[in-house]
Amino acid sequence: MKIYNTLTRKKEEFVPIDENEIKIYVCGPTVYNYFHIGNARPFVVFDTLRRYLEYKGKNVKFVQNFTDVDDKIINRAKEEGISPGEVSEKYIQEYFKDAAALNVKKASVHPKVTETMDDIIQFVEDLIKKGYAYEVDGDVYYSTRKFKEYGKLSKQNIEDLESGARIEVGEKKQDPLDFALWKARKSEDEIAWESPWGMGRPGWHIECSAMSKKFLGETIDIHAGGQDLSFPHHENEIAQSEAHNGKPFAHYWMHNGYITIDNEKMSKSKGNFFTVRDILAKYSGEVMRFFLLSGHYRNPINFSDALMEQAKNGLARMQNAKSNLKHLMETGTDTMTDAEQEAVAGFDQYRQGFIDSMEDDLNTADAITAVFELISFINTTVKDGASKEFAKKAFDVLIELTGVLGLLQQEEDDEVDSEIQALVDERQEARKNKNFARADEIRDILKARGIALKDTPQGVQIIKE
Repeated sequence: MKIYNTLTRKKEEFVPIDENEIKIYVCGPTVYNYFHIGNARPFVVFDTLRRYLEYKGKNVKFVQNFTDVDDKIINRAKEEGISPGEVSEKYIQEYFKDAAALNVKKASVHPKVTETMDDIIQFVEDLIKKGYAYEVDGDVYYSTRKFKEYGKLSKQNIEDLESGARIEVGEKKQDPLDFALWKARKSEDEIAWESPWGMGRPGWHIECSAMSKKFLGETIDIHAGGQDLSFPHHENEIAQSEAHNGKPFAHYWMHNGYITIDNEKMSKSKGNFFTVRDILAKYSGEVMRFFLLSGHYRNPINFSDALMEQAKNGLARMQNAKSNLKHLMETGTDTMTDAEQEAVAGFDQYRQGFIDSMEDDLNTADAITAVFELISFINTTVKDGASKEFAKKAFDVLIELTGVLGLLQQEEDDEVDSEIQALVDERQEARKNKNFARADEIRDILKARGIALKDTPQGVQIIKE
């Protein structure tokens, strides 16, 4: 598999450190609100990377953290009149609900900052001992210039950074480029932990360095996240981790592109800020997942109602193929024809096309195209009916490939209630008696209830839309 490595700015062959366990760290949410469509993209993209590696038979240790202490959490706690811990726990649970709707699997480990505090404090202590950090009145800062390779991920020049850097009021750092590893408590009511430098809490960047080391070790295979995290967050993680560990932090860095809303940057002030929870009120999580995978992960993607409708239609085409095959598995003939046996042998070329796309830097857009080509091929074979065996083999390959993308995973309710079945039976009787007006009327009644009917040589297929 080839992966575009942000660190080297080129596609490279992915070679794991240990073939028996691939180690991936993905930056998770700061849990003070429902996560938005921009957050959803890395969650879905790198969940798909994990699914593909597992599809290839790899064991993946996938770590995605929760930042559960932060200024935004503290401010939300004050607004809601509850503790910061209650805020973060509430939105961790809401994260899992929305992630499940998007078919995002739970990580191997979901570490929380508040549960990794001893490791973070020890990490900071080690950086001070190694001469990469210093303490001033309870605050601890990282000496950015001490790390000679600073800027290697984002390709930032330290002289250019220096010209734009400032020391803010209240900061006591020695250099404008230095950043906080530990922040002293500013008031008695602020959430804080005991440390060698007094009561305080960690800076954002140090948290991920410490959690990654604790759960994955000193060097990992892949570190991933949104493009917006490349600088300063990931750059600072590299500086901290490599200074601390004396070895490379991550061999491959993957970053997904931005999402715009109707071709504009998402912004609360513009009123175009959408949480996943907002969007789920109108579209299913699978439609959203299809949308997020329909473009290459490194390219920017534009969110709009028109594009979501396209995604809905695309997913419906896959769902219809699944539904048709399930119908044929129950109603088809008993013996597979020579033409069907030949068609089954032809599945391999579509599977290979899918795999080739995923091997090329996780090109999910082309992988989806390969699935549609498979569906067209299947439809050509089953247009006049099919055997149960062929339908089952076609169904299996469709579910195999869409499963890698996390699509067609949600089971439809196949039960048809007695009232619906009675209307279907009445329509069949009306057609037999050439009462087409009543037959059409029943079709319209069912359509209004989200039920479509498809007349096939094997009988009526009931499709829930």
